[in-house]
Amino acid sequence: MPFAIVFPMFDPVAVQLGPIAIRWYALAYIVGIVAGWWYVVRLASRPGLWGARDHPGRAAIDDWVFWVTLGVILGGRIGYVLFYDFAVYFADPMAILRLWEGGMSFHGGLVGVAIATFLVARKHRLPTLALGDLAAAAAPIGLFLGRVANFLNGELWGRPTDVPWGIVYPPAGPEPRHPSQLYEAGLEGLVMFVVLAVLIYRFHALKSEGRVAGVFLILYALARIAVETVRTPDPQIGFLWGGLTMGMALSLPMGLIGLWLVWRSRGR
Repeated sequence: MPFAIVFPMFDPVAVQLGPIAIRWYALAYIVGIVAGWWYVVRLASRPGLWGARDHPGRAAIDDWVFWVTLGVILGGRIGYVLFYDFAVYFADPMAILRLWEGGMSFHGGLVGVAIATFLVARKHRLPTLALGDLAAAAAPIGLFLGRVANFLNGELWGRPTDVPWGIVYPPAGPEPRHPSQLYEAGLEGLVMFVVLAVLIYRFHALKSEGRVAGVFLILYALARIAVETVRTPDPQIGFLWGGLTMGMALSLPMGLIGLWLVWRSRGR
């Protein structure tokens, strides 16, 4: 067997406070939301980044972040139930409430965020994409932390490989595997955050309605599809047909919507 790193199997509980256990995944959500809120407030407080566009004030952002948090959790859970394991949850509906057992979908969370953004924008009489562009700018923070939490939990591993950095995940068997969680953390998190920040601060992308959101959707779709080629498909689904996975299928329309938003932003 080629050289490989044996995964150390971290404790899934990050912090234990008496009877309260805070898991890595929950901690990633908490830190991601707080850090994303801070970054969004920072962007919204720079009028020069927006040009003549209407943009939200602090009160609207605080209200929006609360509803976005609900959108991420509810949308992520409902999306997982519908897209990934409907039969199991249909047989045991109460299992939907057991969030600590895992099972969240990024694409479902994205829909939840979109709905929350639309409703809060209407409430505060703001253009929906004023909040949508901010959500896109901050989303890579949460994506990075979420994928790192997936790695620490020893879940969503990649396919068998002979690359020198392959990792043996004991629950998956003796073969070294791609650390696909770290690939996604790098592409969906670090790379995408830097690219969007450069577009915002260097090329003034916030002055064009929907451009930041469009680029985010395109980059996420490309990164997710690329990593899905080395990530182990969800065992209860496997491949849909050919080499297509559920993650690829859900990401394709994201990329198309992103292309439309970028095209639409040209004249704005």
